[in-house]
Amino acid sequence: MVDTIRIDAKGMHYTPLNKAIRAAVASGARKIELDHVMGQRFIADGLRGNVEIVINGVPGGDLGMFMSGPTCIVHGNCEHAPGNTMDSGTIVIHGNAGDAVAHSMRGGMIFVRDDIGYRGGIHMKQYKEKRPILVIGGSARAFLGEYMAGGLILILGRKGKFPDIDRGIGSGIHGGKIIIRGSVTDHNLGVGAKKNDLKEEERQEIAPLIEKFTGFFGLDPAPLLNDRYYVITPSSARPFASKYTWEV
Repeated sequence: MVDTIRIDAKGMHYTPLNKAIRAAVASGARKIELDHVMGQRFIADGLRGNVEIVINGVPGGDLGMFMSGPTCIVHGNCEHAPGNTMDSGTIVIHGNAGDAVAHSMRGGMIFVRDDIGYRGGIHMKQYKEKRPILVIGGSARAFLGEYMAGGLILILGRKGKFPDIDRGIGSGIHGGKIIIRGSVTDHNLGVGAKKNDLKEEERQEIAPLIEKFTGFFGLDPAPLLNDRYYVITPSSARPFASKYTWEV
């Protein structure tokens, strides 16, 4: 058994790279360091266990898809859909991430230091106590939490007083919640979403996540803990029922 295995991914196609990662996990490695990653897809997809994978570079799409247990730490930006249908584990991104972050995520945690693209948290879902969590340090583009069925999205907007979030927040949301620091205009709410001020029990709920986020990235939690937040939740469990039936 080897504690740490280092793999140089420079110029490697994603298929042999992922085979090398799986071989390292099978050998019992507790930590895998990947150097010179540049766009290789499917890293850590379907992996299980407690292994830590440190990615130096920019991983391609679907990082950690179907992952159950491992921790992925990305020292760089990340392409689209990290955490796609992730079952459990942790992804920490020291930079920005692309579109569809946490697509259909069903468990585990994702922390992004800066911004994400469009449709972050689309189709996130929850089953009983298994609750996915997405924490964004910066902001997000349009249709954040679209068709969300469960879990929690937390937007911290740490670069300014108000995160600049585009239209369609929570469009079609029918479960879970989106918590946003600063200001949320009614104009930017999606169909089926409503907003309320943060309750004290919800502030206590997000405090450990803020502490964890700032711990990962070496930031001061104080400015984020006691600021104003809005909570976006479903206005109905069936936001589009009237579109397909006579039900009003």
